[in-house]
Amino acid sequence: MTIVACLFLLSVVGIKAQSISHIETTKNWYYIYDQDGKKIRTLSTSQGKLEGYSSSFYIIKQGRAFFITYDVNGKRLHTFGASSVGEILGVAGDTFTSRMGPWIYTWTKDGKKKSTRSAK
Repeated sequence: MTIVACLFLLSVVGIKAQSISHIETTKNWYYIYDQDGKKIRTLSTSQGKLEGYSSSFYIIKQGRAFFITYDVNGKRLHTFGASSVGEILGVAGDTFTSRMGPWIYTWTKDGKKKSTRSAK
């Protein structure tokens, strides 16, 4: 079945793909909301620091050692060693960008390095 046919079928049936529209941060909680303003998940801030999010995933830094990506439903997608990622610069779509020393890396949410370039 083609992507167009699948999207048409989903629209006819009335099923919407869930996506993250906002993550609200309080002292103790992260509240994750979908595109309709409905709360999807509540996550304790004790799990780590929210580094960024897009409509399809978010990144939590646990301590100094790990970055973990999660999908919309809270499923762990990949664990990255902080020593190989560096500092998170931004999150967009299904990727995020990081800087380590003189290099800028683009990573997929699933843990694959897409590109490397020198920082200017």
